Amino acid sequence: MKSAQLEYSPEELMSEDSYESPLYGGDVLCHGGYINDQYISPRGKVRRPAIEAWRTRLTEEGQPLIHVPDAYVPPHYPNYEQAKYLMKEGLVQPVSRSLTTISILEGFGARIRDVALPDFDKEVVEDLSGTALAHLDKGLFEAHARDEAGHRDQGGHKQMWEAARDVGLDKPNIPGDVLMRLMGGGTSNRKAERIYPELSAQMEQTIISMANILVVETFAEDVFAWAMELLGDEEVSADPKLAAHLVDCVRIDEKPHVDYLTVALSELRGRTLISQDGKKTFEGSEVVDHIFSRLLRGSASNRPKEARERLQQEIHGQIQDARRAEKVSKHFESLDSGWTFPVAKDEQLEILTKAA
Repeated sequence: MKSAQLEYSPEELMSEDSYESPLYGGDVLCHGGYINDQYISPRGKVRRPAIEAWRTRLTEEGQPLIHVPDAYVPPHYPNYEQAKYLMKEGLVQPVSRSLTTISILEGFGARIRDVALPDFDKEVVEDLSGTALAHLDKGLFEAHARDEAGHRDQGGHKQMWEAARDVGLDKPNIPGDVLMRLMGGGTSNRKAERIYPELSAQMEQTIISMANILVVETFAEDVFAWAMELLGDEEVSADPKLAAHLVDCVRIDEKPHVDYLTVALSELRGRTLISQDGKKTFEGSEVVDHIFSRLLRGSASNRPKEARERLQQEIHGQIQDARRAEKVSKHFESLDSGWTFPVAKDEQLEILTKAA
């Protein structure tokens, strides 16, 4: 039996399928395209089977895969019922702000190409040949960056979310302070405290970056479901079919991101990490699991609270009549799911799936 290919060139990982027709978001040419009337993600001809080959190798070695259980994923805020209620009350701006924020964050995703990788040969005991880790700077990060922000004349997820917003909400007015609020929210000039100072800063930051992006990409599944339901609702959407389809295309595109980050982090947790001075070693599982759990718990716990506070301010800011604002706000809150993170602070998170 022929063994699966595990080594790839950047050109191979960036190669495209032979599309029969392109994807357009309104007037915007987007990446990917259609084959037999089915949307196919960009840069996937080799990337898809490559990720599957690395995953298969992991499972054959008996290594578990890191993941985010569904129970840990906070529902998007506002939820579908809340967002639809606001729109029927004539308050479209909170929804357009939410969709615009998503598009901007997608564009920021291109920064993954700037992650400064550690010297894996010096900082990991075991050989990394034929792994996803060995291909992060050989096509995986660059393909991910292009998917998010677009490349040359083709729009990526940033432009696809903007198009979904514009066709679904009939080119709404966009609040002028979206980027300013986004950049100002929760920022601090204080230098981040090291979690594992004995490891190189590049090793720690690479793990943090990949873990954070994997958490965000996993949480996005609920965002996609929310946006497809809302923008696909004929009662509030100007073009429900196209708007929902564009969001669905982004959802399909995100799968290889979740898959390769899952595999790469799982590969690293099965290795032995070497301290910066070369005198100490750490089990990769200890480091990766601790960082991943910390980021997952923090993001899932803080995000709903921050979104709730911002949206309440916006409702009261948009409705001049104080009585009506209070009435709308109360009914809006009554539609909240009341979700809270299901695991106590002193309990360990379940973040692994057993090898197949």
